[in-house]
Amino acid sequence: MSASFASAQSAAHEAAAAQHYPQGALYVVATPIGNLADITLRALHVLTLADTVACEDTRHTQSLLRAYGIDKGAHQLLAVHQHNESEAAQNVVQRLQQGQRVVYVSDAGTPGVSDPGARLVAAVQAAGLRAVPLPGASSIITALSVAGAVAHNTEHGGFVFVGFLPVKNAERATVIEQQLAHEPRCVVLLEAPHRIGELAQALTVLGTRPVTLARELTKQFEEVTTLPAQALTAWLEGSPQRSRGEFVVLLHPVPVASDDGDSLRVLRLLLAELPLKTAVRLAADITGASRNVLYNTALAWKRDEAPLKDAADGNEAG
Repeated sequence: MSASFASAQSAAHEAAAAQHYPQGALYVVATPIGNLADITLRALHVLTLADTVACEDTRHTQSLLRAYGIDKGAHQLLAVHQHNESEAAQNVVQRLQQGQRVVYVSDAGTPGVSDPGARLVAAVQAAGLRAVPLPGASSIITALSVAGAVAHNTEHGGFVFVGFLPVKNAERATVIEQQLAHEPRCVVLLEAPHRIGELAQALTVLGTRPVTLARELTKQFEEVTTLPAQALTAWLEGSPQRSRGEFVVLLHPVPVASDDGDSLRVLRLLLAELPLKTAVRLAADITGASRNVLYNTALAWKRDEAPLKDAADGNEAG
């Protein structure tokens, strides 16, 4: 056992052993996203108890277990990754039916979000078996906690998790321009280092919308910065180091106009008679308000009105 984690194993047993850990259950365990010290005491205890450790990469997980002083034989490790998850899930179900405790871990972070695990859990639950969550590290939540990007006490609070955008430039641009640009809530994206430059370039269409880049989270060269979308490319090109590591990219909430009286009153009057873009342009020219803010406000009004219209149409149809 690594000397640095010898006391952690003892503490894990003392803190977590009193809880009941039923056999025949799948334990979905979060593992560190970079810093080995971010493992939880319960995770260490359950990994020790496990009859089988299902994982994305058996070699990676074996190294992780050994770092914590946990010894598992090769027959106790089972590969369950994106290419075999449906088939391997049946193997896991069989082991659970035999009364085994099976732990599932991804290569880093919380399984079943952007990593494999969702199909495995669904198969386990479909078989009438139990899945037990053990929370811990998550790159998504880690980035959100230091970005100040989640609005509260507003009609557009919370965040939307999107994950990886399409690889092809045209498809990525379509998603950004037609969907993300008009999403008023915080948007969470993930990106690999070899594609972060292309994503930054594609996001320039968002103009001054704040974007937080969080890379190498919990590691030695961790870096979190917030910039206008149009400045991302220049920032990345400022140092080769800035394009290294896995990225969480947060699009901050879209600003909407506050009710200052004139600009919103003019916008509403124009929208009643004109197409949205024309109404926004004229409202901005008349009142001096930001065209982007008025545009986003108009879109928000349209979204809010749509459910009311659908409900009215449904009542008429009935």
